[in-house]
Amino acid sequence: MPRSAAPDPSDGEGRVLSLHRKPEVPGEHGLPKAEIAEVLVTARGVEGDFNRYRHEVQRDEPGQALLLMPIEMIRTLNEEGWPIRPGDLGENVTTERIPYDRFRVGGRVRVGEVLAEVSKPCTPCTNLELLPYVGHARGPEFIRTMVGRRGWYAWVRSEGRVRRGDPIQLLPAK
Repeated sequence: MPRSAAPDPSDGEGRVLSLHRKPEVPGEHGLPKAEIAEVLVTARGVEGDFNRYRHEVQRDEPGQALLLMPIEMIRTLNEEGWPIRPGDLGENVTTERIPYDRFRVGGRVRVGEVLAEVSKPCTPCTNLELLPYVGHARGPEFIRTMVGRRGWYAWVRSEGRVRRGDPIQLLPAK
């Protein structure tokens, strides 16, 4: 029986490669986030995920409820010598088969049962220096490398469950 071809990345169809969250742990920072098979996503974000900066400084900014990161960008960064793994950058959803530049502010994204709307690109911060392969010595270089490549924040417009392997579809902006 012939296998069906993988969707063309230009058509806006992809899948959830992996899901990540990190609960609040006293004395620990939010990176990296552990992989899990399924999450409940609410308007506040991934249930059980805690982002100290978003909570304490940004007062649970709803436009940063979800962080999406294409595996294709992680692979590009790997080719440049950065040993990033899914979850290292704090993303909740590592996407596959949708190129980084296909995400657009205002664009809607169906992720499993969830409808999200891209709010803005994620700006790299000094917390990235906490990754063991970055450290303070390479921190400024890594932060410069990550500008315009850290992922996409999104509002959650319709709550639901997301599972590893679920489809992802880019939808037109409203």
